[in-house]
Amino acid sequence: MAKRDYYDVLGVPRTASADEIKKSYRRLAMKHHPDRNKDDASAEGKFKEAKEAYEVLSDADKRATYDRFGHDGLSRGAGGAGGFGAEGFGDIFGDVFGDIFGGGRQRRSQVFRGADLGYELRLELEEAVSGNSVTIDVPTQVACESCDGSGAKKGTKPVNCSTCAGVGQVRMQQGFFSIQQTCPACKGAGTTVGDPCEACHGRGRVHKTKTLSVKVPPGVDDGDRIRLSGEGEAGRNGGPPGDLYVEIRVQPHKLFTREGADLACEVPISMGTATLGGEVELPTLNGHVSLKVPAGTQSGKVFRLRGKGVTTVRDARQGDLFAKVAVETPINLTSEQKEMLRQFEESVYSGGEKHSPRAGGWIDTVKRFFDRISQ
Repeated sequence: MAKRDYYDVLGVPRTASADEIKKSYRRLAMKHHPDRNKDDASAEGKFKEAKEAYEVLSDADKRATYDRFGHDGLSRGAGGAGGFGAEGFGDIFGDVFGDIFGGGRQRRSQVFRGADLGYELRLELEEAVSGNSVTIDVPTQVACESCDGSGAKKGTKPVNCSTCAGVGQVRMQQGFFSIQQTCPACKGAGTTVGDPCEACHGRGRVHKTKTLSVKVPPGVDDGDRIRLSGEGEAGRNGGPPGDLYVEIRVQPHKLFTREGADLACEVPISMGTATLGGEVELPTLNGHVSLKVPAGTQSGKVFRLRGKGVTTVRDARQGDLFAKVAVETPINLTSEQKEMLRQFEESVYSGGEKHSPRAGGWIDTVKRFFDRISQ
């Protein structure tokens, strides 16, 4: 039976690139693989045919011979297609699907970067706004000074792992599939320590608490992070250290709440000040300011003081301060004071809505509500 044209077998034109040929073979190999088509007797033949075509067209010399002389040129010794077998398929499978299963027998890097660390830094609002240099103690792992991080006793060196021959991985053959796994003996390092260092017990790293100075920029806010490059855990086998991420946690303040660059506070005022007007001293992070309270100010009124807030690390604009007044009800009155207050209330509220427009409007709203639900 005459062999089919290899380009037709793979379903590619004669001008197809190497990547197009590889992609087409990958699709056909997965489609017709015998393990996936146990009930289809023709699948193995189609699989062999695709493999044979790929072995020729993926080789530049064989392809050139085939393009010039066809199947006859290959059969004369100019480069024939290989036979089908588990070992042959394992090799071609590693070439085509190596990117999926981590194929390839090259020596893997044995250098490992150290882990990143996190540290929660608690600051008062004043410290976060003004910036500061803070000293922190960070527990971490550093390279062992006794063995310079090698894990081997001074005067000795690690040797190549006998299980993986220093590659760091071992190959497992499962039928047609060849899969690489991390070497169980050396955990991927590629080397083992025969005589471990007494200081680090062969680990190459030791626990240590480092004292670091953190420069907190002015205007940091809750949740901001400061990165200290190279201050994380030490790497393994000479690898670079990780980084330290300092996360800012701003503590609640007794006077202010913060929203970005703006501050807010609540200011208690007396009934007399709210009624007659006056001035109250208002705290800011930069000192006191005077707030003028107009006569007839109601509780809950918010005053905006521009430029009395803070700046942020992302914006140099000075925020504002929002002061919410709360009219304070007097307590612990004497009998005389209570009587005076009754007389005052009688004289004020007997005048109807003239002196208390909000109360009058509220009463009217309540009446309309009950009239509506009673209908």
